[in-house]
Amino acid sequence: MKKITFIILMSILTVAAFAQDITGQWNGVLKVSGMQLRIVFNIAKTDTGYTSTMDSPDQGAKGIPVTSTTFENSILNLKIANAGIEYEGEFKEGSFVGNFKQRGQSLVLELKRDIIAKPEVVRPQEPKKPYPYYSEDITFRNERANIKLSGTLTLPVKGGNFPVVVLITGSGPQNRDEELMGHKPFLVVSDYLTRNGIAVLRYDDRGVAHSEGDFKAATSEDFASDVEAAIAYLKTRKEINKKKIGLIGHSEGGIIAPMVAAKSKDVKFIVLLAGTGLQGNQILLLQQELIGRASGISEIELQKSREINTDVFEIVIKSTNTAALNKDITDYLTQNFKESPDAQKTDGMSEADAVKLQVDRITSPWMVYFIKYNPATALEKVKCPVLALNGEKDMQVPPKENLSAIKAALAKGGNKNVTAIELPNLNHLFQECKTGSPAEYAQIEQTFSPVALAEIAKWINQK
Repeated sequence: MKKITFIILMSILTVAAFAQDITGQWNGVLKVSGMQLRIVFNIAKTDTGYTSTMDSPDQGAKGIPVTSTTFENSILNLKIANAGIEYEGEFKEGSFVGNFKQRGQSLVLELKRDIIAKPEVVRPQEPKKPYPYYSEDITFRNERANIKLSGTLTLPVKGGNFPVVVLITGSGPQNRDEELMGHKPFLVVSDYLTRNGIAVLRYDDRGVAHSEGDFKAATSEDFASDVEAAIAYLKTRKEINKKKIGLIGHSEGGIIAPMVAAKSKDVKFIVLLAGTGLQGNQILLLQQELIGRASGISEIELQKSREINTDVFEIVIKSTNTAALNKDITDYLTQNFKESPDAQKTDGMSEADAVKLQVDRITSPWMVYFIKYNPATALEKVKCPVLALNGEKDMQVPPKENLSAIKAALAKGGNKNVTAIELPNLNHLFQECKTGSPAEYAQIEQTFSPVALAEIAKWINQK
């Protein structure tokens, strides 16, 4: 009799496990290098099983497709092929307890139904209204692109006649504050410079916030034309000293500023914040290696990735036709999938879909332009004073390689009015940091190093 009772009890438990409804939102927190990143999985039931997406709210990512979702014998398995992510957790007492793995790194992750509140973000440098200076929301037109751009002009006081800088954002769609990872670097920079007697124009990227245009179809050259339109607008303002117009470009903005300065006599000085001196393909290879190593990726995987990316970038550099480029990259990656022992990592995504995902990224107008573009071509033509600043721990634009390349290109063009400084202990966003990894950006309270701010203002006022 006892044996029969045991069998019946086991049957009940098995049915209960299979009947468990796992659809809906599951929330967890990854603890990475002393930081906390919220992870959200959204699971839905289908006729054949389950489908899901992943959000990473603290990194501004939402709706990332999960390529494989299974739930069997109380074990949830989620895989995101192109990101090398896998989660496996066991259902226990209303939550999943397991491990989140990404490219060789494994972290404990518990998923619960309860929504995890966003940690209180402390950004002590962000200015609070009312500001002790004049601020005006403005619009200006890029006639060549036939679009209207929206921004903010700040002046030390409403009247007067001031030197001015145009702030140029880094890569990716960003608003006038260059808002990312919970920080507003350009708001902080603008506030500091305006308090120090320098007018500032910052604006939303084309196709972002209140600006018109198609961001996805644009290249650095298109963004340069937006800067030229900003300069033309400033020349219409009586409060602006037309002989003291400068540009401050961060990251990709540090590529765009020399492009504009090389052609325009209106630009009297430029400041490059983590600007690049190397061609795009070299930047990407260095960046992938540094960030990959900091993320725990093995040296074998890094070497394999470097070999593949080197070949892919070479195909892009030699390309002259978009259709042919798409075919060549598709053929190369398809062959690589077949030859690689890691081809199975597509995890639920077909080989063709995995290849297409990579091809679309590599052959986007912006990426093709960036891979091919060598900043030295514009830097050699820049005749105005240049301040180039890089953070010592920058993993996205490594300082030593890029500062030396920037100085060499400017010197080749005969520009002797150059100041290049590698600032200790700063990352790509010019934050004081521990490692320089992008994973730290959101967790650091500081938005922009006071040392860097002082260096910029001092140099501009001297010029």
